[in-house]
Amino acid sequence: MTNTAFEYAPAPESRAVVDIAPAYGLFIDGEFGEAADGKVFKTVSPSSEEVLSEVAQASAEDVDRAVTAARRAFTAWSALPGAERAKYLFRIARIIQERSRELAVLESLDNGKPIRESRDADLPLVAAHFFYYAGWADKLDYAGYGADPKPLGVAGQVIPWNFPLLMLAWKIAPALAAGNTVVLKPAETTPLSALFFADICRQARLPKGVVNIITGDGSTGAELVAHPGIDKVAFTGSTEVGKAIARTVAGTDKKLTLELGGKAANIVFDDAALDQAVEGIVGGIFFNQGHVCCAGSRLLVQESVADELLDSLKRRMQTLRVGDPLDKNTDIGAINSAEQLARIRALAEAGEAEGAERWAPACELPSSGYWFAPTLFTGVTQAHRIAREEIFGPVLSVLTFRTPAEAVEKANNTPYGLSAGIWTEKGSRILWMADRLRAGVVWANTFNKFDPASPFGGYKESGFGREGGRHGLEAYLTPSKPKASEK
Repeated sequence: MTNTAFEYAPAPESRAVVDIAPAYGLFIDGEFGEAADGKVFKTVSPSSEEVLSEVAQASAEDVDRAVTAARRAFTAWSALPGAERAKYLFRIARIIQERSRELAVLESLDNGKPIRESRDADLPLVAAHFFYYAGWADKLDYAGYGADPKPLGVAGQVIPWNFPLLMLAWKIAPALAAGNTVVLKPAETTPLSALFFADICRQARLPKGVVNIITGDGSTGAELVAHPGIDKVAFTGSTEVGKAIARTVAGTDKKLTLELGGKAANIVFDDAALDQAVEGIVGGIFFNQGHVCCAGSRLLVQESVADELLDSLKRRMQTLRVGDPLDKNTDIGAINSAEQLARIRALAEAGEAEGAERWAPACELPSSGYWFAPTLFTGVTQAHRIAREEIFGPVLSVLTFRTPAEAVEKANNTPYGLSAGIWTEKGSRILWMADRLRAGVVWANTFNKFDPASPFGGYKESGFGREGGRHGLEAYLTPSKPKASEK
């Protein structure tokens, strides 16, 4: 019988659907403008290293202007009936849907993620979060935080580069629904989709100053977090930066939520549907090039099925296509930056140096841009750096276990506690495991599934607070105090 390989012809998405300006300013009080000192930085496409645009670098003076604008807008915005605020959120959600193709291409260009992911996962979830919290805006009395909860004031929000537009939606949608105003700083390497969102705010006729977007590096974020006019700080990013923010906020009246790093265990039992588990493992670690805080970067597999599972996993990894993020056939896109690529390489080399066995499928990587082939390590112990440190790349560490109790012990043997996955046909085992795993989110026979109605957040060094669902409103509201007659 002739074995014919199925060849994939290129299927590129057109760049013509998105018009990137040569330069962008800061979005403060409803208008774009230059930074006070005129400083700019370049944002590049990680798949080609081409400069996409120049972006303003916000200074302390610019941060102060943005916070002042948000404070000024807060009085009128918070006084609006919830149903009126909801109209703006619904309008933003619909515009995002209308411009979803444009925004997906932009996200893949600036971030490096495959167009299939930005188009089919990121953008639908972005719109869904705004639709969801629009529904809450006139029902805050029933959210469980008192009969008449009040907004906090001005929220300072700092988001990462792995899901730029989605993390923006996670932060801005509940803040606006609760009646707060916002100053948001996107990551230095992925500022463009946040700036396009600023244009969407104008298109939706959102009142000036309700949302302000300031771009810059870590120093800009530090100025925003430390500004005395900020009432609430929300940060998603590395644990190291999260600790620094917690130290800055300590001793102030600012409310704080942190969603930080992770080293999730994806646990496969001997009775699991192995083909299904393999798909969950691949999606859990190679989705978005492994640039996922809740990525299933540690595979814990029961010894009796370890060899069978690994053979199947390697076969599946050989089918993954690495390359142009705008090609609809691409499974794994570009690493976001040269700095992140260097970290991934350093930790992978440490894994080899410490005695783990490295394997990757034969993979021809593009000559320009930042790339790393999907990789797994076997022979890993819990003492290895690759089993302890967050790599934030397409690298999977494989460990084995014999009993459920051992699986729990190994899964919890980490300073992180953001997520976990369980693969088994026994519902009782799922519940037993989930009750013992110190992880904010536990998926059963699936992985990386998100819904705006479901809360997300971690334990330990993965942060505190929840985003999404009714729980996501709590960080943006002051519960009403019961009246004397109600005590």
